[in-house]
Amino acid sequence: MNQNTQNLSPRLNQNLQSSGSQVELSELTGIRGVFLDCINDPFSNGSNDSLDNPSAENLESLENSSIRYIPDGLLVLNQGHIHDFGAYSALADRYPNLTLTHYPDRLITPGLIDIHLHYPQTQMMAAYGEQLLDWLNQYTFPMEQSFQDPEHAAQVANFFVEELLRNGTTTAAVFAAVFPGSVDALFAAAQARNLRLITGKVMMDRHAPPGLLDTAQSAYEDSQRLIERWHGVDRLGYAVTPRFAPTSTPQQLQLAAQLLAEFPTVYLHTHLSENLDELAWVQELFPGSASYLDVYDRFALVTSRSIFAHCIHLSDVEFDRLADVNAAIAFCPTSNFFLGSGLFNIQKAKSEGRSINVGLASDVGAGTSFSMLKTAAEAYKVAQLQHQTLSPFQLFFLMTLGGARSLHLADHIGNFELGKEADFVVWNLQATPLMAFRNPGPLPTTFRELSDRLFSLLVLGDDRSVSATYIMGQQQFDSV
Repeated sequence: MNQNTQNLSPRLNQNLQSSGSQVELSELTGIRGVFLDCINDPFSNGSNDSLDNPSAENLESLENSSIRYIPDGLLVLNQGHIHDFGAYSALADRYPNLTLTHYPDRLITPGLIDIHLHYPQTQMMAAYGEQLLDWLNQYTFPMEQSFQDPEHAAQVANFFVEELLRNGTTTAAVFAAVFPGSVDALFAAAQARNLRLITGKVMMDRHAPPGLLDTAQSAYEDSQRLIERWHGVDRLGYAVTPRFAPTSTPQQLQLAAQLLAEFPTVYLHTHLSENLDELAWVQELFPGSASYLDVYDRFALVTSRSIFAHCIHLSDVEFDRLADVNAAIAFCPTSNFFLGSGLFNIQKAKSEGRSINVGLASDVGAGTSFSMLKTAAEAYKVAQLQHQTLSPFQLFFLMTLGGARSLHLADHIGNFELGKEADFVVWNLQATPLMAFRNPGPLPTTFRELSDRLFSLLVLGDDRSVSATYIMGQQQFDSV
């Protein structure tokens, strides 16, 4: 890795003010490099209009738009949080003797956010030949039964978390298995690395193998205990997790809603409208409901803290309802391609006047990669197949600040705003021979060049592009 540690030339000899409290210079560390983050939503903020304007080459004009790009920046860290951020030339003299790590030829972005994936399915990625319902019965349910063994759950959890870090993912919303021990194992693995992670025990009391079934009451009691043990501890959050409507009885969905009422800061995480056969099954099981989303709505499960994965076959009424309550959609393109489920309509979800919270999601193990870069590249193709266009900056937003907003964590993560937690990734845009051939020379200095380089990273990049992953200012993965 091309990095070095040095000291800034001292010119000031004083303490600095930060958020109203004094901080000793000796407590601070710094990262110097090329920085990119989102400060607004490029779907609604109009920043992409400049891509059509050939004279829009002044990076500073983007400062009040959606994208912030600093070709030579300084990120000052204090106890895992962002103390200061800006151009190196403007900040260097404020911080005498700052211990500095310099990445002169790397791009630094906020950590990536994956808002829907299944850690028990890690070992069954690339399972051949089925669509959703048969795939669950043939592959998923047999695999998840092995998570009754706490040692196996811990082994997979540790591998899973390391894969997230290796791919630059620093926050994730994750399905565990039906067994409470599978939740304990994943929370413990995340806690050991100070990772921001949301998970929960799958609730499933029908239409699954006997070894995977709970009951409405046991699911409620197990979830309650897990919430009391883990939710809000360190950087961990709990999600009430009915797998999807067909595998929960009405009684179980009622008790899921009771958990949301008792613990207002937990999440609801489930699947919605992924597969046409699934939709027909839901209609058969819940004949009085107007739609798939209406099933959840009738049980008070559609809230601002609900995360709905897939949402491919939604009506306009359902899109409007999700917008009204400020719920989130997990866009899972690699999974939707792999299982032949369909094409998510990002244009409807992010249309003017609706603008639902949407985050990208790998959906491992129906999804085919832990890499959010690969996920973004497939999201671009989903849009293209519907004669829609996703810009590089819109894709970047979906897996950074957009993901943070979807999880109600934008006050903590998602960009380099002062006071936020210092989760970030160092990228090598020349990590492979093809990428080096595609991107010769130094990092870009104009907005148009930046757009081109970012898009090439999204399309050609993968885990090899990650030089380092930092969690709360501490390096947790190094490619060397």
